[in-house]
Amino acid sequence: MTPAVTLLAIAVALLWILSLALGATVLALARQVGVLHERVAPAGALSMNQRLVAGESAPVVATETLTGKKIEIGVASKEGRSMLVFFLSPTCPVCKTLLPVLKSIAHREGDWCDVVLASDGQGHESFIAEHALESFAYLVSPELGMLYGVGKLPYAALVDENGRVAAFGLVNSREHIESLFEAKERGLASIQDYLSESQHLRADGATSTGSES
Repeated sequence: MTPAVTLLAIAVALLWILSLALGATVLALARQVGVLHERVAPAGALSMNQRLVAGESAPVVATETLTGKKIEIGVASKEGRSMLVFFLSPTCPVCKTLLPVLKSIAHREGDWCDVVLASDGQGHESFIAEHALESFAYLVSPELGMLYGVGKLPYAALVDENGRVAAFGLVNSREHIESLFEAKERGLASIQDYLSESQHLRADGATSTGSES
C-alpha cells in the first residue's frame, strides 16, 4: 500500500469517527432540548391575584355596555353559558395584538362562552371603530377592574355557567388565553396547576418503576 493510499484511508477513517461523534452530539442536544421544553412548558395565564379564588363565586357587577345594553358579570347563566372577561386598554400595545385572537375565540367558542371586553378611562369609541369591535359587549367600569383585582393588562377572567371563577390571570399571548379554557376543562385553577400535577404524576411513576425494578 502506497503512502498516499494509507493517508487517504486514515483520512476517511477520521471522517467517519468525526461523523459518528457529530451524530452522537446532535442526539444528545436533541434530548436536552426535549428536557428543557418540558421544564419550560407553556406556563399559561399567570395568576397574580389576591381577590379571585378559582372555584368560588365571582364578584357580581351589574352595569351597561357602551351601547346601553344591561349586563351582569359574575352571575349564573340560565342558558348555561360561561363568560370570558378580557380587561384591556386602548393604550395597551399587547392588548391590541390579542384582539384578532379574541375575535377567533368568540367565533370558535361562541356556542357556550361570551367574550366581554372591559376597560376604564376614555377614548373607547374610536378604539372600537378602529379595531372593528362592535360585535363585542364592551363596558367601561373601574369598579369591575377593582373587584377582579386587575393590576396589569391584558388580564382575563373566565367565569363558568354557575357564576364561579373558573380561571384567571395575566394574558400576553393566545397560549395564555387558551390556558384558561384548558384549566376550566380540567377543573384546575390555572394551567400551572395542571403542569405541576403532571410533573408529580411523572415523578411518582418514575419512583414506582424504580421500586419495582
